[in-house]
Amino acid sequence: MMTRLHRLLLAATLGLAAVALQAQPAAPAAGNAAVSPEYRLGAGDVVRILVYQNPDLTLETRISETGIVSFPLLGNIRIGGLGVSAAEKLIADGLKNGNFVKHPQVTLTLLQVKGNQASVLGQVNRPGRYPIETADMRMTDLLANAGGVATTGGDQLVLTGTRNGKPYRLEIDLPTVFSAEQNRANDVLIQNGDVLWVDRAPLVYIYGEVQRPGPVRLERGMTLMQVLAAGGGLTQRGTERGIRVHRKSTDGKVQVVQPGMDDAVKDGDVVYVKESLF
Repeated sequence: MMTRLHRLLLAATLGLAAVALQAQPAAPAAGNAAVSPEYRLGAGDVVRILVYQNPDLTLETRISETGIVSFPLLGNIRIGGLGVSAAEKLIADGLKNGNFVKHPQVTLTLLQVKGNQASVLGQVNRPGRYPIETADMRMTDLLANAGGVATTGGDQLVLTGTRNGKPYRLEIDLPTVFSAEQNRANDVLIQNGDVLWVDRAPLVYIYGEVQRPGPVRLERGMTLMQVLAAGGGLTQRGTERGIRVHRKSTDGKVQVVQPGMDDAVKDGDVVYVKESLF
């Protein structure tokens, strides 16, 4: 008798649990969490347009400078500036409203991106013009397309272009783009016609009684002692007492200073190590 009662209680418990699960709202699909903006077609882009079960309406063409393509039955239609889905709907509506196709299913494929491009210049591994294939392309994406910063490149970048019809210029300190404090605020969206410039790395020049005279890449906060260490240190004839730094001032004149070993050096400084007299 007790066994049967236990079975009835267990069945009732499972039934209530099933009802509770059905009452819970379904979790949203992961794909609906964030929708990226759609790429907008531009002049020069090459597209292929297909209409389902209507092979005679297949068209592969380049969008003109005015954003127009000539489509069978519809003539000239302007798709420049539209997203892919909006262009598909425009063509489908034209075919349907003109009674050419009852239930048109239009597919537009982007074959070649020419209308939306940005340039990367300066100290990068592959300078040139690169297509903006997605509407959410960021500065770091563009820099990656150019192969990243070259060994001769610095951390300072400049992005120029046009925003809202006005000239746009943004100076970017690359390390801060990846810092948690900045929240990647400077990893801005790239737009058509943007130019990203990567400046050369700052340099300090050392000569005289050092092991490896020549240019040294200047890291942030680098001191005179660190510069000498990067040059292999002093020779046996070199002396710390005879170190002079030639520094160009804002007015273009060169000044000779004698900084301490823990003092910071500046871009363009020329460090001279004299020979010891004893």
